[in-house]
Amino acid sequence: MRRPPLPPLLLGLLVLLLGSAVCGVGLGASDIGWAQTLRLVGAGLSGGTLPAGDLAAYTVVWELRLPRVVLAAVVGAGLATVGVAVQAMVRNALADPFVLGISSGAAVGANAVILLGAFAGLGVWALSVSAFVSALAATAVVYAVARSAAHGLTPLRLILTGTALAYGFQALTTVMVFGAARGEAARSALMWLLGSLGGATWARVPVAAVTVAAGWVWLRARAEPLNALAMGDETAAVLGVRPERLRRELFVVTAAVTGTVVAVSGAIGFVGLMVPHVVRMLTGADHRRVLAVAPLVGAVLLVWADLLSRLLFAPVELPVGVITAVVGVPAFLLLMRRGGYAFGGR
Repeated sequence: MRRPPLPPLLLGLLVLLLGSAVCGVGLGASDIGWAQTLRLVGAGLSGGTLPAGDLAAYTVVWELRLPRVVLAAVVGAGLATVGVAVQAMVRNALADPFVLGISSGAAVGANAVILLGAFAGLGVWALSVSAFVSALAATAVVYAVARSAAHGLTPLRLILTGTALAYGFQALTTVMVFGAARGEAARSALMWLLGSLGGATWARVPVAAVTVAAGWVWLRARAEPLNALAMGDETAAVLGVRPERLRRELFVVTAAVTGTVVAVSGAIGFVGLMVPHVVRMLTGADHRRVLAVAPLVGAVLLVWADLLSRLLFAPVELPVGVITAVVGVPAFLLLMRRGGYAFGGR
Protein backbone atom coordinates (compact mmCIF):
# COMPACT_ATOMS: atom_id res chain seq x y z
CA MET A 1 0.00 0.00 0.00
CA ARG A 2 1.14 3.57 -0.61
CA ARG A 3 2.32 5.06 2.66
CA PRO A 4 1.69 8.73 3.49
CA PRO A 5 4.61 11.09 4.25
CA LEU A 6 5.42 11.21 7.95
CA PRO A 7 4.93 14.97 8.73
CA PRO A 8 1.34 15.20 7.38
CA LEU A 9 0.49 11.90 9.09
CA LEU A 10 1.76 13.13 12.45
CA LEU A 11 -0.05 16.46 12.07
CA GLY A 12 -3.30 14.71 11.16
CA LEU A 13 -3.03 12.34 14.14
CA LEU A 14 -2.28 15.25 16.49
CA VAL A 15 -5.37 17.13 15.29
CA LEU A 16 -7.40 13.92 15.65
CA LEU A 17 -6.12 13.46 19.19
CA LEU A 18 -7.05 17.02 20.17
CA GLY A 19 -10.51 16.59 18.65
CA SER A 20 -10.91 13.27 20.45
CA ALA A 21 -9.92 14.91 23.73
CA VAL A 22 -12.56 17.61 23.28
CA CYS A 23 -15.18 14.92 22.61
CA GLY A 24 -14.01 12.96 25.66
CA VAL A 25 -14.36 15.99 27.89
CA GLY A 26 -17.63 17.28 26.45
CA LEU A 27 -19.57 14.02 26.21
CA GLY A 28 -20.80 11.95 29.10
CA ALA A 29 -23.82 11.25 31.27
CA SER A 30 -24.42 15.02 31.17
CA ASP A 31 -23.33 16.56 27.88
CA ILE A 32 -21.52 19.89 27.87
CA GLY A 33 -21.49 21.95 24.69
CA TRP A 34 -18.29 22.25 22.68
CA ALA A 35 -18.03 26.01 23.17
CA GLN A 36 -18.58 25.70 26.91
CA THR A 37 -16.08 22.83 27.14
CA LEU A 38 -13.36 24.85 25.44
CA ARG A 39 -14.18 27.92 27.57
CA LEU A 40 -13.99 25.92 30.81
CA VAL A 41 -10.73 24.22 29.83
CA GLY A 42 -9.29 27.61 28.88
CA ALA A 43 -10.41 29.07 32.20
CA GLY A 44 -8.73 26.24 34.06
CA LEU A 45 -5.47 26.69 32.16
CA SER A 46 -5.41 30.47 32.50
CA GLY A 47 -6.83 30.72 36.01
CA GLY A 48 -9.61 33.06 34.89
CA THR A 49 -12.80 33.67 36.84
CA LEU A 50 -16.04 31.87 36.06
CA PRO A 51 -19.70 32.87 36.30
CA ALA A 52 -21.50 31.20 39.18
CA GLY A 53 -23.62 29.18 36.75
CA ASP A 54 -20.54 27.49 35.31
CA LEU A 55 -19.09 26.20 38.58
CA ALA A 56 -20.79 22.81 38.46
CA ALA A 57 -19.84 22.24 34.83
CA TYR A 58 -16.29 23.40 35.59
CA THR A 59 -15.98 20.78 38.32
CA VAL A 60 -17.17 18.06 35.94
CA VAL A 61 -14.81 19.16 33.18
CA TRP A 62 -11.67 20.05 35.13
CA GLU A 63 -11.79 17.62 38.05
CA LEU A 64 -13.45 14.54 36.53
CA ARG A 65 -13.30 14.33 32.75
CA LEU A 66 -10.14 16.18 31.72
CA PRO A 67 -7.72 14.20 33.95
CA ARG A 68 -9.41 11.01 32.76
CA VAL A 69 -8.97 11.95 29.10
CA VAL A 70 -5.35 12.98 29.63
CA LEU A 71 -4.60 9.75 31.52
CA ALA A 72 -6.30 7.71 28.78
CA ALA A 73 -4.07 9.36 26.17
CA VAL A 74 -0.94 8.75 28.26
CA VAL A 75 -1.80 5.10 28.94
CA GLY A 76 -2.72 4.47 25.30
CA ALA A 77 0.53 6.03 24.12
CA GLY A 78 2.51 3.99 26.64
CA LEU A 79 0.90 0.66 25.75
CA ALA A 80 1.35 1.27 22.02
CA THR A 81 5.00 2.25 22.44
CA VAL A 82 5.79 -0.73 24.62
CA GLY A 83 3.95 -3.01 22.19
CA VAL A 84 6.33 -1.95 19.41
CA ALA A 85 9.36 -2.57 21.62
CA VAL A 86 8.20 -5.97 22.90
CA GLN A 87 7.42 -7.28 19.41
CA ALA A 88 10.91 -6.28 18.27
CA MET A 89 12.49 -7.66 21.43
CA VAL A 90 11.00 -11.16 21.14
CA ARG A 91 10.47 -11.10 17.34
CA ASN A 92 6.92 -12.37 17.74
CA ALA A 93 3.88 -10.85 16.01
CA LEU A 94 1.59 -11.95 18.86
CA ALA A 95 3.61 -10.27 21.60
CA ASP A 96 2.17 -7.36 23.57
CA PRO A 97 3.14 -5.51 26.77
CA PHE A 98 1.58 -8.22 28.93
CA VAL A 99 3.35 -11.23 27.38
CA LEU A 100 6.11 -10.93 29.99
CA GLY A 101 3.72 -11.55 32.90
CA ILE A 102 4.04 -7.99 34.22
CA SER A 103 0.31 -7.25 34.06
CA SER A 104 -0.61 -10.47 35.83
CA GLY A 105 1.97 -9.71 38.50
CA ALA A 106 0.53 -6.23 39.00
CA ALA A 107 -2.92 -7.78 39.39
CA VAL A 108 -1.75 -9.69 42.45
CA GLY A 109 -0.75 -6.49 44.24
CA ALA A 110 -3.85 -4.59 43.13
CA ASN A 111 -6.20 -7.30 44.32
CA ALA A 112 -4.36 -7.53 47.63
CA VAL A 113 -5.47 -3.93 48.19
CA ILE A 114 -8.99 -4.24 46.78
CA LEU A 115 -9.92 -7.58 48.33
CA LEU A 116 -7.73 -7.88 51.42
CA GLY A 117 -7.20 -4.25 52.40
CA ALA A 118 -3.42 -4.46 52.21
CA PHE A 119 -1.33 -1.25 52.44
CA ALA A 120 -4.33 0.65 53.77
CA GLY A 121 -1.98 3.16 55.38
CA LEU A 122 -1.07 4.53 51.94
CA GLY A 123 -4.59 5.88 51.42
CA VAL A 124 -5.53 6.71 47.83
CA TRP A 125 -2.06 5.66 46.65
CA ALA A 126 -2.36 2.12 48.02
CA LEU A 127 -3.68 0.57 44.80
CA SER A 128 -1.15 2.19 42.46
CA VAL A 129 1.83 1.60 44.72
CA SER A 130 0.92 -2.02 45.39
CA ALA A 131 0.31 -2.76 41.70
CA PHE A 132 3.59 -1.12 40.67
CA VAL A 133 5.65 -2.91 43.33
CA SER A 134 4.16 -6.29 42.46
CA ALA A 135 4.74 -5.58 38.75
CA LEU A 136 8.43 -4.93 39.46
CA ALA A 137 8.60 -8.09 41.57
CA ALA A 138 7.07 -10.09 38.72
CA THR A 139 9.59 -8.52 36.35
CA ALA A 140 12.48 -9.61 38.57
CA VAL A 141 11.13 -13.16 38.75
CA VAL A 142 10.65 -13.40 34.97
CA TYR A 143 14.15 -12.06 34.35
CA ALA A 144 15.77 -14.41 36.86
CA VAL A 145 14.02 -17.46 35.45
CA ALA A 146 14.33 -16.57 31.75
CA ARG A 147 18.02 -15.73 31.76
CA SER A 148 20.49 -18.59 31.53
CA ALA A 149 24.26 -18.52 31.87
CA ALA A 150 24.71 -20.42 28.61
CA HIS A 151 22.28 -18.57 26.31
CA GLY A 152 21.55 -15.28 28.04
CA LEU A 153 18.14 -13.65 27.58
CA THR A 154 16.67 -15.22 24.44
CA PRO A 155 13.28 -14.37 22.87
CA LEU A 156 11.91 -17.90 23.25
CA ARG A 157 12.84 -18.16 26.94
CA LEU A 158 11.29 -14.74 27.60
CA ILE A 159 7.99 -15.67 25.97
CA LEU A 160 7.76 -19.10 27.59
CA THR A 161 8.74 -17.84 31.04
CA GLY A 162 6.45 -14.81 30.89
CA THR A 163 3.49 -16.88 29.68
CA ALA A 164 3.99 -19.61 32.28
CA LEU A 165 4.39 -17.19 35.19
CA ALA A 166 1.41 -15.14 33.96
CA TYR A 167 -0.78 -18.23 34.39
CA GLY A 168 0.62 -18.67 37.89
CA PHE A 169 -0.08 -15.04 38.83
CA GLN A 170 -3.60 -15.31 37.38
CA ALA A 171 -4.24 -18.42 39.46
CA LEU A 172 -3.12 -16.59 42.60
CA THR A 173 -5.42 -13.67 41.74
CA THR A 174 -8.34 -16.07 41.21
CA VAL A 175 -7.74 -17.64 44.62
CA MET A 176 -7.80 -14.19 46.20
CA VAL A 177 -11.08 -13.30 44.44
CA PHE A 178 -12.81 -16.50 45.48
CA GLY A 179 -11.42 -16.32 49.02
CA ALA A 180 -12.56 -12.76 49.63
CA ALA A 181 -16.04 -11.67 50.61
CA ARG A 182 -18.39 -11.14 47.68
CA GLY A 183 -19.89 -7.79 46.88
CA GLU A 184 -18.47 -4.48 45.74
CA ALA A 185 -14.86 -5.54 46.34
CA ALA A 186 -15.15 -8.43 43.89
CA ARG A 187 -16.74 -6.11 41.30
CA SER A 188 -13.94 -3.57 41.77
CA ALA A 189 -11.37 -6.34 41.33
CA LEU A 190 -13.03 -7.42 38.08
CA MET A 191 -13.10 -3.83 36.80
CA TRP A 192 -9.39 -3.46 37.52
CA LEU A 193 -8.52 -6.77 35.87
CA LEU A 194 -10.30 -5.64 32.69
CA GLY A 195 -9.00 -2.07 32.86
CA SER A 196 -10.67 1.08 34.11
CA LEU A 197 -9.86 4.79 34.16
CA GLY A 198 -12.63 5.61 36.61
CA GLY A 199 -10.14 6.50 39.35
CA ALA A 200 -8.23 9.02 37.24
CA THR A 201 -7.08 12.15 39.07
CA TRP A 202 -4.57 14.88 38.30
CA ALA A 203 -2.26 13.37 40.91
CA ARG A 204 -1.89 10.18 38.86
CA VAL A 205 -1.06 11.89 35.57
CA PRO A 206 2.48 13.26 36.14
CA VAL A 207 4.21 10.01 37.12
CA ALA A 208 2.60 8.08 34.27
CA ALA A 209 3.29 10.85 31.73
CA VAL A 210 6.95 11.25 32.73
CA THR A 211 7.57 7.49 32.69
CA VAL A 212 5.92 7.02 29.28
CA ALA A 213 7.76 10.04 27.83
CA ALA A 214 11.13 8.86 29.16
CA GLY A 215 10.53 5.35 27.82
CA TRP A 216 9.55 6.71 24.41
CA VAL A 217 12.64 8.95 24.20
CA TRP A 218 14.91 6.02 25.08
CA LEU A 219 13.27 3.71 22.54
CA ARG A 220 13.22 6.37 19.81
CA ALA A 221 16.94 6.92 20.29
CA ARG A 222 17.48 3.20 19.69
CA ALA A 223 15.25 2.86 16.66
CA GLU A 224 18.06 1.72 14.38
CA PRO A 225 19.30 -1.01 16.77
CA LEU A 226 15.66 -2.14 17.02
CA ASN A 227 15.56 -2.44 13.23
CA ALA A 228 18.62 -4.67 13.39
CA LEU A 229 17.26 -6.74 16.29
CA ALA A 230 14.00 -7.37 14.44
CA MET A 231 15.98 -9.04 11.65
CA GLY A 232 17.54 -11.62 13.98
CA ASP A 233 20.39 -11.85 16.44
CA GLU A 234 22.99 -12.88 13.88
CA THR A 235 22.14 -9.99 11.56
CA ALA A 236 22.08 -7.58 14.49
CA ALA A 237 25.53 -8.77 15.63
CA VAL A 238 26.92 -8.28 12.12
CA LEU A 239 25.56 -4.72 12.15
CA GLY A 240 27.33 -3.97 15.43
CA VAL A 241 24.41 -4.46 17.82
CA ARG A 242 24.83 -6.60 20.94
CA PRO A 243 21.50 -8.49 20.98
CA GLU A 244 21.57 -9.76 24.56
CA ARG A 245 22.56 -6.40 26.02
CA LEU A 246 19.93 -4.53 23.97
CA ARG A 247 17.28 -7.10 24.87
CA ARG A 248 18.13 -6.74 28.56
CA GLU A 249 17.80 -2.96 28.35
CA LEU A 250 14.52 -3.28 26.46
CA PHE A 251 13.23 -5.65 29.12
CA VAL A 252 13.91 -3.12 31.89
CA VAL A 253 12.39 -0.17 30.01
CA THR A 254 9.27 -2.01 28.87
CA ALA A 255 8.75 -3.43 32.35
CA ALA A 256 8.98 0.02 33.96
CA VAL A 257 6.54 1.62 31.49
CA THR A 258 4.11 -1.30 31.60
CA GLY A 259 4.17 -1.46 35.38
CA THR A 260 3.49 2.27 35.63
CA VAL A 261 0.54 2.39 33.23
CA VAL A 262 -0.99 -0.80 34.61
CA ALA A 263 -0.75 0.63 38.13
CA VAL A 264 -2.91 3.65 37.18
CA SER A 265 -5.34 2.03 34.72
CA GLY A 266 -5.53 -1.70 35.31
CA ALA A 267 -4.87 -4.36 32.70
CA ILE A 268 -6.13 -2.85 29.43
CA GLY A 269 -5.48 -5.41 26.75
CA PHE A 270 -5.19 -5.42 22.96
CA VAL A 271 -3.82 -1.88 22.52
CA GLY A 272 -0.21 -3.03 22.60
CA LEU A 273 -0.95 -5.90 20.25
CA MET A 274 -3.04 -4.15 17.59
CA VAL A 275 -1.56 -0.65 17.34
CA PRO A 276 1.97 -1.70 16.25
CA HIS A 277 0.53 -3.73 13.36
CA VAL A 278 -1.78 -0.90 12.28
CA VAL A 279 1.08 1.58 12.38
CA ARG A 280 3.39 -0.68 10.37
CA MET A 281 0.76 -0.82 7.65
CA LEU A 282 0.81 2.98 7.55
CA THR A 283 4.52 3.62 7.93
CA GLY A 284 6.45 0.46 7.06
CA ALA A 285 8.72 -1.47 9.41
CA ASP A 286 11.31 1.23 10.13
CA HIS A 287 11.15 1.78 13.90
CA ARG A 288 12.06 5.45 13.49
CA ARG A 289 8.70 5.95 11.78
CA VAL A 290 6.78 3.37 13.78
CA LEU A 291 7.79 4.84 17.15
CA ALA A 292 6.90 8.34 15.93
CA VAL A 293 3.34 7.36 15.00
CA ALA A 294 2.40 4.57 17.44
CA PRO A 295 1.96 6.75 20.58
CA LEU A 296 -0.53 9.04 18.82
CA VAL A 297 -2.55 6.12 17.44
CA GLY A 298 -2.60 4.43 20.85
CA ALA A 299 -3.67 7.65 22.56
CA VAL A 300 -6.54 8.26 20.12
CA LEU A 301 -7.70 4.64 20.41
CA LEU A 302 -7.83 4.63 24.19
CA VAL A 303 -9.49 8.06 24.48
CA TRP A 304 -12.35 6.81 22.31
CA ALA A 305 -12.47 3.41 24.03
CA ASP A 306 -12.81 5.12 27.41
CA LEU A 307 -15.50 7.45 26.04
CA LEU A 308 -17.49 4.48 24.73
CA SER A 309 -17.11 2.69 28.05
CA ARG A 310 -18.80 5.68 29.71
CA LEU A 311 -21.54 6.21 27.13
CA LEU A 312 -22.80 2.80 26.05
CA PHE A 313 -24.59 1.89 29.29
CA ALA A 314 -24.51 5.26 31.08
CA PRO A 315 -24.53 5.86 33.98
CA VAL A 316 -23.00 2.36 34.41
CA GLU A 317 -19.43 2.08 33.08
CA LEU A 318 -17.97 -0.84 31.19
CA PRO A 319 -14.35 -1.87 31.69
CA VAL A 320 -12.17 -0.22 29.04
CA GLY A 321 -10.57 -3.56 28.17
CA VAL A 322 -13.94 -4.85 27.00
CA ILE A 323 -14.25 -1.97 24.53
CA THR A 324 -10.71 -2.36 23.19
CA ALA A 325 -11.33 -6.06 22.61
CA VAL A 326 -14.79 -5.69 21.03
CA VAL A 327 -13.62 -2.93 18.70
CA GLY A 328 -10.10 -4.17 18.18
CA VAL A 329 -10.62 -7.84 17.36
CA PRO A 330 -12.67 -7.38 14.15
CA ALA A 331 -10.54 -4.41 13.08
CA PHE A 332 -7.37 -6.43 13.61
CA LEU A 333 -8.73 -9.41 11.67
CA LEU A 334 -9.75 -7.19 8.76
CA LEU A 335 -6.31 -5.63 8.65
CA MET A 336 -4.63 -9.02 8.70
CA ARG A 337 -6.74 -10.19 5.75
CA ARG A 338 -5.52 -7.36 3.58
CA GLY A 339 -2.79 -8.35 1.18
CA GLY A 340 0.80 -7.27 1.35
CA TYR A 341 1.32 -7.43 5.11
CA ALA A 342 3.69 -9.55 7.12
CA PHE A 343 5.21 -8.99 10.54
CA GLY A 344 7.94 -6.43 10.15
CA GLY A 345 6.43 -5.04 6.95
CA ARG A 346 6.93 -5.93 3.32
